Amino acid sequence: MDLRKLKTLIDLVSESNVSELEITEAEGKVRIVKSAPVVAAAPITYSMAPAPVAPTVVPAVEAASAAPAVAATPAAPAGHTVKSPMVGTFYRASSPGAKPFVEVGDTIKEGETICIVEAMKILNEIEADKSGTVTQILVENGQAVEYGQPLYVIE
Repeated sequence: MDLRKLKTLIDLVSESNVSELEITEAEGKVRIVKSAPVVAAAPITYSMAPAPVAPTVVPAVEAASAAPAVAATPAAPAGHTVKSPMVGTFYRASSPGAKPFVEVGDTIKEGETICIVEAMKILNEIEADKSGTVTQILVENGQAVEYGQPLYVIE
């Protein structure tokens, strides 16, 4: 597509009420999406004085520093954690009606399959990277998991 034609299309979209435009030609496909302008609002605080007082605008930086910082860090589980090697959906069993690979209290060996993480329609068997006893299962069946998210605790 000609660069001048593309520039004209961008100008037309930005000046109109159209929020999205997609054009397909022999040379390729172009999609132009107009985003809404981002407006940052400062918090407004009111005084509890008996006389009418105009609202005072406090910059967001001061408001954030005035609030006490409370860190809600969950305690790290004791023992070895088995983490997800990929993003996907966690499954405790090979099929919906099947028995889970492991339960809390089960003794497992290194290399034994302990769960499945489905990614892009591919079922990936996750193996234990340490032998021991499963003390905690940190993820619910069918829950989405992130890369590096703890799945099991083994002692």
